[in-house]
Amino acid sequence: MPATPEQDRPAASAGGDQPGAGDDPRPGGATPAVPVPLPPEKPPGRRPEPEPGQAGKAVEPEKTARGGEAAGSPETGATGGTGEQPTVLVVEPLLPQRLRRPSDALRFLATMVLLGGVILLALVAKQTLNGIEMDVEVGTRRAPAPLVFAAGFVGGGAVLVIPGIFAVERVFHRDGLRIAGGLIAAILGLLVSFAIGEWVVAAGPSDLRQLLTGGRPGVEPLNTLLTSVMAYITAVRISRRPMWRTLMWIAIALHVFALFTSTAATVLGVLVSILVGLGVGFGTLYAVGSPNTRPPGSAMVASLRRLGFAPVKARRIEDDIQGSRRYAVNLDDGRRLDVTVLDRDRQVAGLLYRLWRRMLLNSETRRRAIRSLRAELEREALMAYAAQAAGASTPRLLGTSEVGTEAALLAYEHVDSRPLEDIPDEEITDEILAEIWEQVRLLQAQRLAHRRLTGESIHLDSDGHVVLVDARSGEIAAGDLLLRIDIAQLLTYLGLRVGAERSVRVAASVMGAEALAAALPLLQRIALTRQTRAALRHNKQLLSALREQIVELTPQTEVREVRLERFRPRSIVTIVGSTMAAYILLSQLSRVNLVQIVTTAEWAWSGVALVAAGMSYVAAALMLKGFVPETLPLGRTVLVQFAGSFVKLVAPAAVGIVAINTRYLQKRGIPPGQAVSSVGASQVVGLAFHILLLLLFAYLTGTTAATALTPSRGLLAVLLAVGVTVLIVLSVPPLRRMLTTRMRSLFSGVVPRLLDVLQSPRKIAEGFSGTLLLTLAFVVCLDACVRAFGESISFAAVAVVFLAGNAIGSAAPTPGGLGAVETSLVVGLTLFGVNSGIATSAVLLYRLLTFWLPVLVGWAAFTHLQRHEAI
Repeated sequence: MPATPEQDRPAASAGGDQPGAGDDPRPGGATPAVPVPLPPEKPPGRRPEPEPGQAGKAVEPEKTARGGEAAGSPETGATGGTGEQPTVLVVEPLLPQRLRRPSDALRFLATMVLLGGVILLALVAKQTLNGIEMDVEVGTRRAPAPLVFAAGFVGGGAVLVIPGIFAVERVFHRDGLRIAGGLIAAILGLLVSFAIGEWVVAAGPSDLRQLLTGGRPGVEPLNTLLTSVMAYITAVRISRRPMWRTLMWIAIALHVFALFTSTAATVLGVLVSILVGLGVGFGTLYAVGSPNTRPPGSAMVASLRRLGFAPVKARRIEDDIQGSRRYAVNLDDGRRLDVTVLDRDRQVAGLLYRLWRRMLLNSETRRRAIRSLRAELEREALMAYAAQAAGASTPRLLGTSEVGTEAALLAYEHVDSRPLEDIPDEEITDEILAEIWEQVRLLQAQRLAHRRLTGESIHLDSDGHVVLVDARSGEIAAGDLLLRIDIAQLLTYLGLRVGAERSVRVAASVMGAEALAAALPLLQRIALTRQTRAALRHNKQLLSALREQIVELTPQTEVREVRLERFRPRSIVTIVGSTMAAYILLSQLSRVNLVQIVTTAEWAWSGVALVAAGMSYVAAALMLKGFVPETLPLGRTVLVQFAGSFVKLVAPAAVGIVAINTRYLQKRGIPPGQAVSSVGASQVVGLAFHILLLLLFAYLTGTTAATALTPSRGLLAVLLAVGVTVLIVLSVPPLRRMLTTRMRSLFSGVVPRLLDVLQSPRKIAEGFSGTLLLTLAFVVCLDACVRAFGESISFAAVAVVFLAGNAIGSAAPTPGGLGAVETSLVVGLTLFGVNSGIATSAVLLYRLLTFWLPVLVGWAAFTHLQRHEAI
């Protein structure tokens, strides 16, 4: 690519290849380069954020002529490559640690527009929304009771537990800044939702208040928990982690379902809460910035070496028209390259303008307004190769390569040139004009549209010949409309420089009068580039003069009028009307019962309890599999858990299962130390879950609505304060070292296995879901046993009874906690209002299903596993 005005920026990068840091960067270096090497876009992996570095000595900026060397020599640079590769000086500004990404600002804007649209639509269609509200209320009341209780349990706890676990995982990976931003967003979400809610209740429009609260006292207009959680998960970019994203949205869906069943929220209130949370999250991301993922110049040099080049010096020069970084690279053989670096975070820059142009010129282009990094690389490379094949004078593309995971580069041969915009009007001769048109003719002969024919992309080399650059916006296999727009654009630009008469006359001598006549209807301001339209403000008669000159050339030619398709108001009305019609139709269909629900049948609670007891063994197997990095067969692991129920007859509950699991892992070829560590890791996580769930349900038992497990604003504020305190403690080195020392002595050997597991999202999902499912299965079993005898208490109360009783049973020295478990469960149920006789019967049924019946299956499993030397 030809040189552009070079300006040495006032800093130089530090030595050494510095890895880029991202929201979820993945370890390792870049892969070998291929012609178009960028892989399909994937969610970023995990890698720590970049450490502050890139120190460099400032170099005084000095703008030089295009193609020349900047005055002054850098004092420091960066090494590109490893081993015995020579040091390469890279002069560039100090890369900032954080960037404000245009994509975050655009998402914030889009969320606010969507929020306004939702509220406006709700106010216009109040009756429809009220009908939907009634449908939701009636539908949720018909939901089976076990589903309601399960949704309340998972939704109420998981929306708090999952973000906390994610924060711990990120802190383990030294990604605390991300969690700090998430906490800021959560606190802002809490404040914003509280402020909006108070305004709606005190002074808001009555219709809006009715729609947000349903006219029910005590209902928050905006759900504080939902808003804060949405702000948090948005600010930590949990959407880029598929497993975490899925878990979080499932938890939110169940939590919303629980809110509807307890009439603690309205449909509009939930939608507004989610949108406000998203807006706060995106706004926080843009305000505080995101980690800079742009690779430094040293990474660019390393990529060039993989392409076979031998750089000896490089420096950052002026960015191109579209904001991409550019470097002038000197090679050891005396040649020079012009390197363009495409950064992933720049791909949405100018999105609003591109969308606006797509609306105004519907047929202007076939490419997407949002361009991925891979698509951008392929487009520019393909256009460069096509232009070379067409015989046009363009800088030769020598290679492409990815630069880490967040950027890609294109290396062009250097051509000493200067742009036409820097050449005085009087120096632009007819020969130069004819050569410009000749280059355009060569492109159009191969159906190539340049689409940016301005003074910045038309250059003259040292011999005075024309060179076309910056063809990234071009189109291959372009239609007639784009080709004619190119002619109209160049006619207008050259007319601004040399006048309408010369511009048309020289163009006709090369392109032919018919080509100009075909472009005549496109001589409209809307079809031109932004820079050309701005210049036309000072020469408003130019387009008319150009049309007159073309008509004089072809007075007998009949030219059809070309109407550039605009986004008409009629289309907007059609889209909005169709959307509203579909919305009303779906709301009416939701009232139709397609499947007749049998309401006269009684739930067989004992059968539910039996199924839940059986699921506990599958959950225990998943829990063990999740904390063992090696592969374990699910079927055999389930048999081991059943065998553990037989071992519990002769050993305490907490000892027997640990012993048999450890023995099983050793038989699978896992060293004894690692086997003990894996089982210990599962027990540690299980203990943490046990404590958290006990605290959660202990609080929830005091709420008035058992199915609306939404913590109060006060509790949410306390949790956020605790999170901030923990983050502060972890950010202070002395406190962090003291805490680390004590935790290391407590969990020696367990943490390494946990870290191994955390490298695999599948293992994390297995371990954590198994741990949660294990507790849930036991609670459901106990609750079903209570209901089987005609009693019912809140699910949260049953959970507290089980968790407390299980802790006592695990500490008891008797086999399987016999005696201690039964006593604690009966006492707990009695304290929560269950008749003592029914409580005793329910606990005996529960123990029969979870302790005595599995003994027979456990004995068979134990014998089978011993016969096959699996334990």
